[in-house]
Amino acid sequence: MQRFENRTVIVTGAGGGMGSSHVRAFHAAGANVVVADRETERGEQLVAALGPRAMNVRLDVTSETQWTAAITAVQERFGPVSVLVNNAGIQQSAAPIEHTDPSVFQRAMDINVTGQFLGIRAVTPSMRAGGGGSIINIASTMGNVGTAYYAAYTASKWAVRGLTKTAALELGRDGIRINSVHPGVVSTPLINTPVAPGERPISDFYSPEPYAIPRIGQPEDISRLLLFLASDEASYATGSEFVVDGGLLLGPALQYEAA
Repeated sequence: MQRFENRTVIVTGAGGGMGSSHVRAFHAAGANVVVADRETERGEQLVAALGPRAMNVRLDVTSETQWTAAITAVQERFGPVSVLVNNAGIQQSAAPIEHTDPSVFQRAMDINVTGQFLGIRAVTPSMRAGGGGSIINIASTMGNVGTAYYAAYTASKWAVRGLTKTAALELGRDGIRINSVHPGVVSTPLINTPVAPGERPISDFYSPEPYAIPRIGQPEDISRLLLFLASDEASYATGSEFVVDGGLLLGPALQYEAA
């Protein structure tokens, strides 16, 4: 029996680099997977490649109505939801606070925080009916420290930490575990593609060389952690933060040379 056989996993923002990696990992482990994304074309291509244990749903995570429709469709196809990966998120253009338009700040909060709030709210009855489940909120190492010129994104990821811990307290007695994952710099379009035309991508400003693990992260590094957190092997973990950043938050690794 595979690790996630007869379990249903929803991944939001599933058409992107990290999201599609998560979908493939859970599918390979035997799960029914739900590709939830605003861009249905990307989802349809992924589902076609995976086969009958996969379905595509159009989901704007900021829409309560679309969340309700998505959960209903998933339950009709696969039954109760076992795992929700709140992966959908956006980055912002680098700018000091005084030059950041309030609409940019609000959009980051709407997608990165309210989208996860609505997901938890929508999936809870399904998980409760199925006897429990696991919700994983994707945060960021920027949610652990201050980051100059990224106030909107940083604030949204700090908010995810509080949301995660509060939900874990409320839902633990229902057998629903909720944890947050904090990736560092991972090679995805969010990092490798400019946020706006004419800007440089975030990857241009990052070199892994000084850090404990001197390489940029790959989506699979995050997916493997998600498989653990969503499994019964992590049954005692809830309300916790799991940093996977190659040592980024530790700071540069000094090289010792004997005299």
